[in-house]
Amino acid sequence: MCNNVTKAVEAIRKLESSDQINQIIDAIKLQQTYVARNAARSVQVGTLVTFEGRRGNTVTGEVLKVNQKTIVVRDSATMAKWKVTASMVSPI
Repeated sequence: MCNNVTKAVEAIRKLESSDQINQIIDAIKLQQTYVARNAARSVQVGTLVTFEGRRGNTVTGEVLKVNQKTIVVRDSATMAKWKVTASMVSPI
């Protein structure tokens, strides 16, 4: 693990109240939202992207729609539509 992650985990383990833990959870949720929205802004409709599917296979497809936190992608191989968290996709 990264040094920053290790330090964060150690600090979390030292917490003693539910209130402190809930504050950490809220901060993590806010950071996840920030990361997902920034990722969604970096992709446009028509962009070719790739991501890892449910069974570990790599899926390549075209962006059909960009939402605040998710992206709808049409798989090039099967023509199936996937609704993917924006932070999971990488432009090709």
